[in-house]
Amino acid sequence: MMSEPVQVTYDDGRIARVRLCRPEVRNAMDAAMVTGLSEAFQRCAQDPALRAVVLEGEGRFFCGGADIATMRDSLALSEEENLRDALALSDMFGAIESCPVPVVAAVRGAALGGGAGLVACADVGLAEEDAIFGFTEVKLGIVPAVISPFVIRKIGPGHARALFPTGERFAAERALRIGLIHQIAPPGQLEALIAATLREVCSAGPQAARLAKHIARTVPTLPPDEIRAWTAGRIARQRVSPEGQEGLRAFLDKRRPAWSS
Repeated sequence: MMSEPVQVTYDDGRIARVRLCRPEVRNAMDAAMVTGLSEAFQRCAQDPALRAVVLEGEGRFFCGGADIATMRDSLALSEEENLRDALALSDMFGAIESCPVPVVAAVRGAALGGGAGLVACADVGLAEEDAIFGFTEVKLGIVPAVISPFVIRKIGPGHARALFPTGERFAAERALRIGLIHQIAPPGQLEALIAATLREVCSAGPQAARLAKHIARTVPTLPPDEIRAWTAGRIARQRVSPEGQEGLRAFLDKRRPAWSS
């Protein structure tokens, strides 16, 4: 029996690890993986106990982009059929980006094409220092269209204009510089960096962390004249919430808050 292309495991019910499981093809994305990722992140979004999600690839590579067999099959598809496939892909990226808890992408080996799009959808990007990235679609005569909203929100239009038309591959240091990832781990130290990041997330108030992510995603989309009232309303509501009250009392009492026990 073939293994599932996406597997989800849990650490104490608080951390979900969503793993791409097609290492024989560098975790390339086919239709089954797209569906599996969509379903996995939809489940994560509905889990009130979840504190964070780690998105990673099995084996030596994070994700090499689209599956060769899938690309071959697409040659026979009509424009309408290609549109349906592209919309399903967009929905999958959207499910990752909109997951209410922090999502950590852990990159080993390479994140190319749609794989780089997955990294852009995460809140925190971590990578080993020898990892390679690239929005490589143009090398195949196609374009990074579906991933573009997610990538441009992460790295900005200036970097996208430099990297989309060339399709060039670039190192982790450049990915860090443009904001695609946030920290780089020495060889063999990525798991330790993941653990440190998860400790930071889990030291925060569970609902505060979710709200903080929501704020970061929402404020850039608000009209300027709405930002003042919207942000003031968020902090006022959180201050009077049970979690906000507990956090402030714990700080004043010089003790650990209940959620960190």
